[in-house]
Amino acid sequence: MQAWQVHRNGEPREVMTLSDTARPEPGPGQVRLKVRAADVNFPDALLCRGEYQVRPPLPFTPGVEICGETEDGRRVLATTALPHGGFAEYALAEEAGLLPAPDALDDAEAAALHIGYQTGWFGLHRRAHLQAGETLLVHAAAGGVGSAAVQLGKAAGARVIGVVGGPEKVRVAEELGCDLVVDRRQTDFVAAVKEATGGKGADVVYDPVGGEAYTKSAKCVAFEGRIVVVGFASGSIPAPALNHALVKNYAILGLHWGLYAVKDPASIGACHAALTELATKGSVKPLVSDRVPLADAADAVQRVAAGTTTGRLVVLPEGAAA
Repeated sequence: MQAWQVHRNGEPREVMTLSDTARPEPGPGQVRLKVRAADVNFPDALLCRGEYQVRPPLPFTPGVEICGETEDGRRVLATTALPHGGFAEYALAEEAGLLPAPDALDDAEAAALHIGYQTGWFGLHRRAHLQAGETLLVHAAAGGVGSAAVQLGKAAGARVIGVVGGPEKVRVAEELGCDLVVDRRQTDFVAAVKEATGGKGADVVYDPVGGEAYTKSAKCVAFEGRIVVVGFASGSIPAPALNHALVKNYAILGLHWGLYAVKDPASIGACHAALTELATKGSVKPLVSDRVPLADAADAVQRVAAGTTTGRLVVLPEGAAA
């Protein structure tokens, strides 16, 4: 089979090589899946660089989430069992973690429903307890993680303010349903949020960016607001001023979605049922901006690493449904 492999750490385009390899053999509790579609995630770039919290042995195949097909023909979603990731014709996954792919979504959309939307659902509902009528501020609102949070926020009845960088991303965020979109390159989002909320601020901040995005968010979070820390796509990990959180009376909430699979595995299935229902109703639909062939996977990971993409890029092995 064909599979992308990383033999040394570095930038994705430089270290990912497409090779002919044997199909991976499942270990105890694992299954081999035919890859129907593999979503590209920022962690795939971090894996290539050797900067992710998980460091699989070299060589490895990146691609952390897929829509795949079991040997008995079931269409499923899975996080892959590294080092045998999804940028290949076949991947491995833990059998206990397989989830049925929603019928309402095609393979590419289904592949993009799993990690980003689960992260959004847990962040907004389990951690921040977002309520209908509240104001939700979403950073990188046109990206893969942010676009999921926008849709989930609207589905929950929140007023959503999206922060993006550039006119093209403004257009995408508006089409996603944001009530207000702020181009951070043109406008100070702190002032825009305060103006839009009559000085109150955002009840919930969803931050996959970190760095300056977090620092400024602390200036426009509401009384008893909640800042959900999802990741650090900016590459900068902020050091929160806890005295500021005390004086302004807001909460800083960390979200490590993968930990739920260890500490509360039943919650993953319950979340998937909720997401499947929302997808069936049409309340959420992953924004797939580009579907690329397996041969272009390295370039797709590099594009996501650069932060220039909107929505999701999804890799489709040869013969997979578009």
